[in-house]
Amino acid sequence: MKIRVLVSLKPGVLDPQGRAVHHALEGLGFQGVDDVRIGRTVELDVADDTSDEALTDMCEKLLANTVIENYKIEKLG
Repeated sequence: MKIRVLVSLKPGVLDPQGRAVHHALEGLGFQGVDDVRIGRTVELDVADDTSDEALTDMCEKLLANTVIENYKIEKLG
């Protein structure tokens, strides 16, 4: 089964990478971009019988820093 985990910074957590991209977009003349937040995608291929609890454990123990990051698990099939 294919799994996609989307990891993003929680609201209020500073995102220096996002700020740099936002500044660069403005420098290139792009207008109308109010904010940029940088995250990451983790794709996993797991056994079909992998439980939701196991997927959550993977995220909370390794894939996301839950102090400053949120995550969303998507099952792709």
